[in-house]
Formats: sequence, structure tokens, C-alpha cells
Amino acid sequence: MRTLKIALAAAVSSLALAGTASAAEDSSVSFAFNVGANTDYVFRGISQTDTDPSVFGGVDASFGIGYAGIWASNVDFGNGTDIEFDIYAGFKPVVGAVTFDLAVIYYGYTDQPSGSNEDYWEGKIAASVPAGPATLGAALYYSPEFFGKTGDATYIEVNAASPIGDTKFSVSGALGHQYVDIGPGYTTWNAGISYALTDNIGLDLRYHDTAKDKFGKISEGRVVGGIKLTF
Repeated sequence: MRTLKIALAAAVSSLALAGTASAAEDSSVSFAFNVGANTDYVFRGISQTDTDPSVFGGVDASFGIGYAGIWASNVDFGNGTDIEFDIYAGFKPVVGAVTFDLAVIYYGYTDQPSGSNEDYWEGKIAASVPAGPATLGAALYYSPEFFGKTGDATYIEVNAASPIGDTKFSVSGALGHQYVDIGPGYTTWNAGISYALTDNIGLDLRYHDTAKDKFGKISEGRVVGGIKLTF
């Protein structure tokens, strides 16, 4: 993990220098808000709401290549924890045809039992590149102390998205693997179709699954429908 930490730090430093000129060109701040609902809140193949519906909302601030935001959703771990809130910040430098996304994310939880140690943070390095009408991407997340105080954790993912011709439909999918120092790792994937109902309202229908149902029903395959409003 030491090598991974050094690689993360080096990537952040070099890409920050690459994006300095772009940031200087546009320092104005803009805000975007979002609210929505899902039939289930699935995170990396695992239901965070005990397979029940979720409602969520957030706000993002963009300034040049930088961004920051906060997002919240209901959760249900069967122990009293009821809200997850994420606080994040990062920047998106562009090098040639590649758009990078480097960020830090803090995951917090309200009403968690004493000693459950659910709060944690991750560093993120992601990159995407156009491939015709499609976009191909990859991402790496690293936490020095994962959810539940389970030690080092790394999540790697490859993903792709593409519009369907000149329609308002698009398809996307992802394949990832979660490594955890203490506890079982697992492979997860999802694939779905989205529809832009309006410029501000999007619908999504997606299948999520994991290679091994090590966590009972919350890791079993399921179809999730969602709606999101941005303004």
C-alpha cells in the first residue's frame, strides 16, 4: 500500500501543475443542485438501504477545473444509522484527450452506534477518454481505514457510457473489484439504460450484481430504477 500512496501523491502533484493554466482562465463559481429517488441505494454492488427505496439530494460548486460538493441519502444498516452524507472536493485537469478526476471524499453517517466506526474517507484517481460517441473510463479509490475500521481498502473500476444514436437514451456499465484488508473482497458490475426526460430530469434503469453473495440479500442481483432532477 505504500507504493499506492506514493503513486497517488505523485499523480495529484503532476496533474495539478498540468491544470494550472486552465484554472487561471476561468475562476468563476457556479452551483448545481440535485434531488432524486431510487428503488434501492446500491453502492459498489451492495444495498445501503436494506433493499428499500432511497431519496437523495446534493449541491455541487464548480470553479475552473476545481469542484466541491455535498450529497446525502437515507441508509439502513439495521443498527440505527439513518443518513449518509458525503463531502468531496477535487479537480479535473485535461491532458490531451484524457480528462482526469482527482478528488478526496469523506463519507459520514448520522446516528451510528457507538464504536461502529462507520465514517471514513477515500482518495480518488479517475480518467476518461472519448471513443467515437462513447466514453471509456477507469477509476481507483483508496482508503487508509475503510468503513467499520477494516483497514486499507482499494476499489478499482472500468466503465463505459454511450448515447444511443440521436435519441434521448444512453447506455452505461461498470465492472469493479473491492479489496479490503479485513473482510471479504468481491467483484461487482452494473449495466443500465438512461433516458433524458427533459434537460433537467433523467430516468435510469440498472441491473447490479456481485460475483459472490457474501453479504446475503443486500449483495444479490437486482434491478434498480431511479429518477434525478438537476437545477
